[in-house]
Amino acid sequence: MERIASFTVDHERLEPGLYYSRRDGDIVTLDLRFKKPNTGDLLSNSELHSVEHLIATLLRNSQDKEAVIYFGPMGCQTGFYFLFDNRLLSCEGAIDLLRQVFAAAAEWDGEMPGKSSRECGNYRNLDVETGRATCRFYADLIQNWTVERLSYEA
Repeated sequence: MERIASFTVDHERLEPGLYYSRRDGDIVTLDLRFKKPNTGDLLSNSELHSVEHLIATLLRNSQDKEAVIYFGPMGCQTGFYFLFDNRLLSCEGAIDLLRQVFAAAAEWDGEMPGKSSRECGNYRNLDVETGRATCRFYADLIQNWTVERLSYEA
């Protein structure tokens, strides 16, 4: 049986960052890594959920919203996947877009998007301050990220 590509990444050496995961036709997947898996230091449920609500909202309301396919958490709780249509958005454009939305989320001054029982099945663990702090960390991390740094091997 063929190994899944993400299982070939050395998670003992993996550093937080932004990485090119795969391409499926016109759809590119970027891995947004926040934590080192081998340390046991994982994103909390509140961090994962709060970042997901803020970033997904900002991506789907951005000037590049037509290119956005998916943004959501990794099961390993070390980061997120961002899938986009490469016909509508280049990798350079995706990095710029992620910089913009994470910077905006770090400064979010409104209510948490989707924080009600009608909008979300687990709205109780959403927290704006937690989301802002986690987004601030990642915005700072990718501030000077380039396409050349998208490789896991870099």
